Amino acid sequence: MADNPPPRPPPPPSALTSTEPLYGGYTRFELELEFVQSLSSPLYLNHLASSSQKLLQHPPFIAYLRYLLYFTRPEYVKYLRYPGPTLKALELLQEEGFRREILSPETVRRLVEGMMEGTAGQGRR
Repeated sequence: MADNPPPRPPPPPSALTSTEPLYGGYTRFELELEFVQSLSSPLYLNHLASSSQKLLQHPPFIAYLRYLLYFTRPEYVKYLRYPGPTLKALELLQEEGFRREILSPETVRRLVEGMMEGTAGQGRR
């Protein structure tokens, strides 16, 4: 049985038409943008790994994370509010080892501290 190709990413907002289906009043792009931006939170990543569903262990969810890599393309990255942390988290989530490590409170703490140091450095310019 051949692997199914990943679904095509939604069109960027500038290319949306009135025929784009809505889900609860939002386009697929808007929903995926909201979700991918939430990945910049180490606490949320820990929740995804440790919740009763343990989503970071499910192959379909891992495939969805791989699909979301379309946000690294210039026509999509410009919509991210915090592209650095968001794309770094998306990159780390591609690694099985990280998906295991994020269960550790120590890993979460290190990520949070790294984010705090990064934002503190931005204010000193």
